[in-house]
Amino acid sequence: MTGVRQDVAVKIFGEDLDSLFIYANKVAKIIQSVEGATEPMVERVEGLPQVVIRYNRAQIANYGLNIEDINHLVSTAFAGGSAGVVFENERRFDLVVRLDSAHRGDIEDVGHLYIPANNGVQIPLSQVAEIKMELGPAQISREGGKRRIVVGFNVKGRDVASVVHDIQTKLNDVKLPEGYYYTYGGTFENLQAASKRLMIAVPVALALIFMLLYFTFKSIKQATLIFAAIPMSAIGGVFALILRDMPFSISAGIGFIALFGVAVLNGIVLIGTFNQLEKEGMKDIYERIRVGTRERLRPVLMTATVASLGFLPMALSHSAGAEVQKPLATVVIGGLISATLLTLFVLPLLYYIFMRTKNKGFSKLTVSVVALMFCCQNVSAQVTPSLSVDDAVSKALKNNLLSQASSLHLESAQKLSGSYFELPKTAVNMQLGQYNSINQDLGFSVSQSIPFPSYYSAKSKLYNAQLQSESIRQQVTAKEITLLVQRAYYQLQFLQVKKIHLARLDSAYDDFVKTAALRYKTGETNLLEKTTAEAKQGQVKLLVLQNNTEIQNTYVQFKALINSNEEFMITAPESFEPILFSETLDTSAIVNTPAIRLLYQEAEIARLNKKVESAQLLPDLTVGYFNQSLTGVQTIDGQDVYFDRTKRFTGFNAGITIPLTFLSTTKKLKSLEFEKQALLKEADNSRIQSQVQLQNAFQRYSQSLNEYNYYKSNGLANLGTIVNTASIAYKNGSINYIEYLQSIQT
Repeated sequence: MTGVRQDVAVKIFGEDLDSLFIYANKVAKIIQSVEGATEPMVERVEGLPQVVIRYNRAQIANYGLNIEDINHLVSTAFAGGSAGVVFENERRFDLVVRLDSAHRGDIEDVGHLYIPANNGVQIPLSQVAEIKMELGPAQISREGGKRRIVVGFNVKGRDVASVVHDIQTKLNDVKLPEGYYYTYGGTFENLQAASKRLMIAVPVALALIFMLLYFTFKSIKQATLIFAAIPMSAIGGVFALILRDMPFSISAGIGFIALFGVAVLNGIVLIGTFNQLEKEGMKDIYERIRVGTRERLRPVLMTATVASLGFLPMALSHSAGAEVQKPLATVVIGGLISATLLTLFVLPLLYYIFMRTKNKGFSKLTVSVVALMFCCQNVSAQVTPSLSVDDAVSKALKNNLLSQASSLHLESAQKLSGSYFELPKTAVNMQLGQYNSINQDLGFSVSQSIPFPSYYSAKSKLYNAQLQSESIRQQVTAKEITLLVQRAYYQLQFLQVKKIHLARLDSAYDDFVKTAALRYKTGETNLLEKTTAEAKQGQVKLLVLQNNTEIQNTYVQFKALINSNEEFMITAPESFEPILFSETLDTSAIVNTPAIRLLYQEAEIARLNKKVESAQLLPDLTVGYFNQSLTGVQTIDGQDVYFDRTKRFTGFNAGITIPLTFLSTTKKLKSLEFEKQALLKEADNSRIQSQVQLQNAFQRYSQSLNEYNYYKSNGLANLGTIVNTASIAYKNGSINYIEYLQSIQT
């Protein structure tokens, strides 16, 4: 419809071709950054080479020539000019004169064209003109009487509507000059047109289905029962699109219409059988459902199977037209599967409930079922939940990545705190050879080094202190996140209230502009008053735009803090008032804040590190066991006895290990002592600075609260009177525009 080969076309309308080309390239760069958009192609509007002759009017005047004669001569030489008429019987032809083809094929031929002067001298055209080969417009496209340029691109991996929506959002940042604007065409234009038709076609199709069901069964109750197959089939169609990662498209919408028609067939088969059994005298509704469902199981399955197999080649198609066939067939197959299963289980249950219910109670049940199936989902999808500050804080503490990281650090410290009792590695040795005599002996030994018990006590206290430090650090992170969330939340409320007041101010300046324009039109005032009014109105509108931008930026920052993709609404209170603090100023309470406690805890960790290092100076205990052979002759009770390697000799050993590097360890202990003292100094300094900051903050808060109370009780009390009186007086001409502006400013 647009004349563009790509799926989507962004059309830019304007007057100047160069400007259109510049903005088209900007749009192309933005399109490249949108996910799902392929490489954009900008319509070529320039690049056609042409010969340009620029006359030197001063030179032409010196030679006594005129531009009209030169133009006629150039046109005749290269394009041809009529020099007479040639008659051929009754036909008549113009006799055209122009240069030979050998002398009009190059740009130099244009410069060598001689122009006769009045005195008979012939002058080359290059003497009186500048001749160049330049690139000019290749084409000038118009639509609706206006020039336009097209940026076309295809869509891959996403649906067209969401891609165009993202592009529209980003193109809002590209400000076009006055008179320039965007439109969208291609598949997107087709999508919009087809969507409007579907808005009519789908309700009409559903109404016709229900009407035909009513005419068939002569019962609204049974028509509604069979009509329940439609939402059941829609469930399967939607899930089939999700499983195949297909977006909703027009062909999928057509598939839903076809699916709705096929889905009711199973219901017709089942309900018709129930009615037939009832006519045959089977009054027991339970028996009627059991027999009818058993008899019609095969027809119901065949109805869905035949239709699904018929659409299967379309669902698996990869040939031309597959992008239209696959969504349609996918919707029908998935919908028939869910409709068949739900029809065999849900429809008999609904039939049992409906047919047991008296007619007087049918309307309530019908309304409940229909409302539940058709309206509940749409209503819930349209409601944007309102978020309180406590809910926002709890969401942030749960979803924020920093909060999750601090929880993981705490879990790591908890696991580490239980690993303080750790023995050194056990040494196992084996000997084989002539280490006792010339005979081959075999022996092995096991030894274990055990640190002094006080080392484990010091290490346990250190790990517990580190665990406590991580716990306090988690509290600090939670406090920081809570502060940021509360600040952003109240900032959003403030900006919304500010938006209301700016709207009132904007309305007042609108009245001011209208009144000033009317007074200028009637001659009561000059242009300065009208221009001043428009300038003031423009300033207020800029404030409105700036406030809207701040709302959007704060909203994005707020969502990033709570780390949630859900949309929500923050409502400003009707009476927007300051937060009142009931506590009195107590700077000594600063010591109990997590941030200060964390600093003192770091000093405690340094002290316990020193304890662990000191405990390592204590001696370690070593215990062991050995088992070996002593091959040879041994004298026992004055007799020589021969022992082979099967005879084993065992024993135990114990020892103590003493560190000898006292000097280096002493220096390390002094270093840890200095580190502890430094951390204590830093903690004391932070405590003092925080106390001063807290005191200053309370003073600023008290000052701001006094100002607020003054403006609320005195300054703003006469606000309405000032504005209304000034507006009426200005409209009546009692005051001039300067006095009116001073009143509004006040």
